[in-house]
This record gives sequence, C-alpha cells and structure tokens, in this order.
Amino acid sequence: MDDLFADHDASLGRSEVLAEGARVLRGRAHARAAEFLELIDGVSAQAPFRNMTTPGGYPMSVDMSCCGRLGWVSDERGYRYSVTDPQTGRAWPAMPELLRGFAIACAAEAGFPDFSPDACLINRYRPGAKLSLHQDRDEPDLSAPIVSVSLGLPATFLFGGLRRSDPQQRVGLVHGDVVVWGGPARLRFHAVLPVREGEHPLTGRYRINLTFRKASRT
Repeated sequence: MDDLFADHDASLGRSEVLAEGARVLRGRAHARAAEFLELIDGVSAQAPFRNMTTPGGYPMSVDMSCCGRLGWVSDERGYRYSVTDPQTGRAWPAMPELLRGFAIACAAEAGFPDFSPDACLINRYRPGAKLSLHQDRDEPDLSAPIVSVSLGLPATFLFGGLRRSDPQQRVGLVHGDVVVWGGPARLRFHAVLPVREGEHPLTGRYRINLTFRKASRT
C-alpha cells in the first residue's frame, strides 16, 4: 500500500497542519458517514449528478451535484454560482442541517469559528477521475474557509502554494477525513490525482467529496 495511506487507523482523531490556516482533521466524518451518504442520496434524487463542462468546452471527469442556497456551475459562460440548477430549472435542494452543522464544527476546530456555509458541492469520483490544479476563488467572501469531506475510496490530495508553480504536498485522504483551509491558505492551489480502482463498503467504486463554502456576500 502507498505510504500516504499507511496506518490511517492509527491517525483517527489527529489534527495535522498542512500550512498556516490549513489542517487535516483525520477521521472526523467516519462515525456519521452512513448518515451523510443517505442525505447525499436524497440531494442527488432532486439534483442528479452530472458532468459539467469547462468554459473551454472540455467535460469534467467528476460527476457533480450541489445543495444549499447556491450551487456551483461551469459551462461555456464560465465558472459561477447560481440560485437554480440549470439541469432542472429549480432551486438547489436545501443543505441538510446535519451536514451544515458538521461543516461548522470542523471549521471551528480548525480555527474558523464564524463559518456559515450556504453552498455544498458534491463531487463523485469514479476510478480515473481527477481534479486539476486550481484555486477556489469564485466566492465573493474569501475570508470564509473551505471545508472538504472525503467519503469512500481514498485519494491523493495535492496542496500547493499561492502560485501555480509552487511545490505541492501529497496528502493521502481516506474515508472520513476532513480538510479545512482558509485565512492565509485560502487561495492555495490544490488538486486531486486520478482516483485508483477500488471498492468501498459504503460507496462501492466511488469517492464522494463534499466541499462547503460561503458563496454569497451576506
């Protein structure tokens, strides 16, 4: 097994510093993962997973859904948040309070006590799916952190610097791990390497990632 994922059981409950303003909270979602996944099934029944396209016309390899006041969309018009799901024409499903409360608690543990997320992006990775190096900068209030929850298959998370060319840390993320970054780390570049083939008891051949954001100005 890759050293990045070795001894993950022994790391449950630890908090690891990636940089000033960025932490990995090991295993925080583990105990409630089955509940979270049931809620995600409810969201995706209303806002089905889909492959969005980049402004350049390239399909993204991850399947995506959203819940909350706003949802993130990408198409030929660019990256942005929208109050309606362009696929259904309806408002995005409400963010389940259990998920919202969990994200708020993780943000507070990582040093961001005033987090109030109003958008949750739900990415579903099949084996081979990845997320290219990027910054999360579509939100108008960059003082709020990002809270990212990993469920299902493991993944290698790349966490870089404020420039695309900066060196990147390779961080192994397993089922239940949470990453929080904000403050001086808020605009650090990050990515997810292609997910490896595998099978998880709760998610099958998928990795599910939830990212909680404050997407509105108020």
